[in-house]
Amino acid sequence: MSTFPLRIGTPDGLLFEGNVERVICRTVSGDLAILARHCNYCTALGMGEASVVMEDGSRRTAACIGGMLSVMNGKCRVLATTWEWKEDIDEQRAQKAKKRAEEMIAKGGLSDHDYKIVEAKLQRALVRLSVKS
Repeated sequence: MSTFPLRIGTPDGLLFEGNVERVICRTVSGDLAILARHCNYCTALGMGEASVVMEDGSRRTAACIGGMLSVMNGKCRVLATTWEWKEDIDEQRAQKAKKRAEEMIAKGGLSDHDYKIVEAKLQRALVRLSVKS
């Protein structure tokens, strides 16, 4: 299969650079797969599982929490707010975050703003746990 150059970074730095067969991410409007020779494209990333199919056909999975994906002249760049490879996810930490968020929601009394923040924290924890399992 054909490959294309991919760079994945976060505000903390470059996480991956190399040629890949495919990258699959959740965008704000649904899941998207980028293959070689994709047209120029730019989209906002949502919160969900992402995967990269390497040149050798192996697959790496990650939790992607927001950001941007662009394809320009055959090169794909992902600038994620958070990108955690499956092997780097701390499952205990994600479980604790999930439990804290669920307790805060169950307790109630949150303003609309605080509720949205807690709900986003719960969603991030669920994405991490889904990728890890």
